Amino acid sequence: MKIGVSSYSFSASVKSGAMRFIDIPAKAKELGFEVIEFSTITVPPESTLVAFAAELAAECRRVGIEIGNYTIKADFINGCDVPPEKEVERLRGELEIAQILGSPSMRHDATWRFAGTFDQAVPTLADGCRKVAEIGSSMKIRTMVENHGLFAQDSDRMEKLVAGVDHPNFGILVDMGNFLCADEDPTHAVGRIAPFASHLHAKDFHVKAGTEPDPGRGWFRTRGGNYLRGAIIGHGVVPVRQCLEIMKRAGYTGTVSIEFEGIEDPVLGLSIGLENLKRYLAEIS
Repeated sequence: MKIGVSSYSFSASVKSGAMRFIDIPAKAKELGFEVIEFSTITVPPESTLVAFAAELAAECRRVGIEIGNYTIKADFINGCDVPPEKEVERLRGELEIAQILGSPSMRHDATWRFAGTFDQAVPTLADGCRKVAEIGSSMKIRTMVENHGLFAQDSDRMEKLVAGVDHPNFGILVDMGNFLCADEDPTHAVGRIAPFASHLHAKDFHVKAGTEPDPGRGWFRTRGGNYLRGAIIGHGVVPVRQCLEIMKRAGYTGTVSIEFEGIEDPVLGLSIGLENLKRYLAEIS
């Protein structure tokens, strides 16, 4: 497996002004990452997404880092910035951005909220995902959803969505840490959906029981009311090494990207996390 990093890992540095978004590829390469995944691109006010995507692609070529995935928001039930019936066409435009980047794949959401059950939502979600997968196939860009957002998060729900879409160009971005947001055991969940993986996130979390006092800033609550805080890979409770082993046994040979959400300095957190991730991969090889 190649080791990558999500640009989202540098969000704190970009928001504070310590780093420009265009600086992320060079910093990722300097830290030792082979691949970068662009998520939530921060476009400079003087530019456009189309122009900035071309600039990012050129910068990645300059520093010698591969672009492995493009990650964007979507919602086939409620719509994102457009009415839901126009969401597929909006995502066609995002696939064009992925083309400009030279990304082989694009992750989009399914939905963030729905008043009914997941089974009731599946036909609408599957229809939207299938249409985007078909467009992506014509552009030679693989499409996928990720287990996140609480509603579309559990492994059984991901399995139902893949079955509903039933398209060879569609898969799952497996985030081993995100299952904890739905209070699901990561090893059980990863083992269930590993066969459908198109991309993999290494993520770790600290956990406190919901019966304990609120730990304060930096923590958020799971669907079941427990507390989570982003952690450096190897410092939290996610069995990262075991999840990597499960993915390997399932035949996954793609990229594993660190998505760091901790409160530590991103460069420090990613440096330690990369050291640990390299060691885990060496141990299971």
